[in-house]
Amino acid sequence: MRNSTVIRESWPTSGRLAAWPAGVLIAALMALAVAGCAGGDPLVGLFLYNEADPYILEFGRQILGAAPSGFAIKKFDAANSQPIQNEQIDNFLDRRPDLLVVNPVDRLGAYAIIQRARSAAVPVVFFNREPLAADMALWDRVWYVGAKAIQSGRLQAELVIKLFGGDPAHLNAFDRNGDNVIQALILKGEQGHQDAEIRTREVLHSFEERAFRVEVLALEIANWNQAEAYEKIHHLLRQYQSAIELVISNNDAMALGAISRMRQNGWFNDADGNGVIDSRDPDWTPVVGIDGLRAAEQAITEGYLYGTVKNDSLSMALAIIELAEFLLGRRSGSSLSATVEDGRYIWVDYTPYVYQP
Repeated sequence: MRNSTVIRESWPTSGRLAAWPAGVLIAALMALAVAGCAGGDPLVGLFLYNEADPYILEFGRQILGAAPSGFAIKKFDAANSQPIQNEQIDNFLDRRPDLLVVNPVDRLGAYAIIQRARSAAVPVVFFNREPLAADMALWDRVWYVGAKAIQSGRLQAELVIKLFGGDPAHLNAFDRNGDNVIQALILKGEQGHQDAEIRTREVLHSFEERAFRVEVLALEIANWNQAEAYEKIHHLLRQYQSAIELVISNNDAMALGAISRMRQNGWFNDADGNGVIDSRDPDWTPVVGIDGLRAAEQAITEGYLYGTVKNDSLSMALAIIELAEFLLGRRSGSSLSATVEDGRYIWVDYTPYVYQP
């Protein structure tokens, strides 16, 4: 069995939300806990929207790695198809599982998933893509573990503001044309996707709140995909060239795709000959992402990616497993490390990440 002390040390404390009174929370959850698992190992379904997404691939591995012995977890990849995920869940429910852990392909698809689970009396823990509040309210055995997208956009803006000197009236040398306006490209995730819309809106809103002027040269939708970003940014680099002072990406995968194309097109040269790529090189251009992928951290260390905002999948995975253990009767309510808001939400803070030599 995994040591619960490790969970507490891994859990970010700065953004915990106001807890329910302990007695009320434990009583409410205990009334919903699954009590039919004593006869054998609990059967849990883990449903991922798309393992081609490197963040989700790592997230799934972390959930499996955090699970204690005695859990029979079956993993499914929907390959970015909601109909496939629906079929996977329907077939799995025929096996009379104890719990569903679902990363929905489409947040609007949560409605049908909840209805299916309720009919089978199987509780559901959603993660990464938040269902509508109205759908979450359909049943009292539905939970969500995730991070607030509004926070990621705001932290991304803070990284940029710090880099450009912090004074909107007097930007530093990263304002190459000296006009006190940051000329930027934006790589956006799926059109209409909750996180993509919020991250894009909030990063720009945060600049406005701090009186920083940003000119969006172009906004390109690349569907969270590294290869797609690599292809789509090509014409933007040719069109805007040295006018580009910043690249904002809704996630790390697209940021890495952009950097690959930028390097191919002659950006990020070690012009000062010091043996490293860094902001002192005249053609270095800041690129910021979101997620905290290992590949992104490596790109930050190498000097190509300026920074990212970590979407702490490890802490979320640990929270999911703790909640699952409780719902399956394997953990007491008083030992939950995470704060539960409104009886059904667990939030994990984003954190900024830049190179620290």
